[in-house]
Amino acid sequence: MGATTRRRTPPLERLTPRERAVVRTCPTPERVQRWLRQLPYNWETRRPTLRSFRGVVRAGQAHCLEAVLAAAAVLDQHGYPPWVLDLESEDGLDHVVFVFRKDGRWGAVAKSRDAGLHGRRPVFRTLRDLVYSYVDPYVDGSGRIVGYGLADLDELVRVDWRLSEDDVWEVERALLRMPHKRLHTSDRRHREVLERYLRWKERGGPLDRRALRELYGSAVDAWW
Repeated sequence: MGATTRRRTPPLERLTPRERAVVRTCPTPERVQRWLRQLPYNWETRRPTLRSFRGVVRAGQAHCLEAVLAAAAVLDQHGYPPWVLDLESEDGLDHVVFVFRKDGRWGAVAKSRDAGLHGRRPVFRTLRDLVYSYVDPYVDGSGRIVGYGLADLDELVRVDWRLSEDDVWEVERALLRMPHKRLHTSDRRHREVLERYLRWKERGGPLDRRALRELYGSAVDAWW
């Protein structure tokens, strides 16, 4: 990701009053994470969608990748590069997060149907360390992270992922096409975490903070 990337940040005048309100009240990754948490998840019950930031604000809901585009658009207004991390899964169901750096440490903003796949506090020394923080909670019976790729949205695509009125499927296609680094993880650990997860699921208890700590230990302290 080049330092000379030409930003396509729109002036605030191009944003609607509702969009400007989100930008104004969410000046940091943590605030954006809170905003995304309170948005209903987009289950795409009517049709598949890939909305821009504008589309997310208008619809009042977001799925994984839509949340990342919204986070990138909001934080772009506050000087954060629109960096997107694609977590490649062996079952083809990738997860995507917005990533940022603070005081030399990596963190993430994200939305997911799964409690362990939201954002991360900026405590990770390397991008690889951040990726590994998603490995254990990615286990659900079919999912397993096998690779990852980092991209700057303004370099990755030409489509207006910030304010487009239409779906921006070009973003998804580009993320799938871009180079990914292989990630090697322990088969034994994967089996152990999966067995723990399946036992918990069988019990049918609530997936609250206590249950997450039981499943994943102190790692949850770094989760948003």
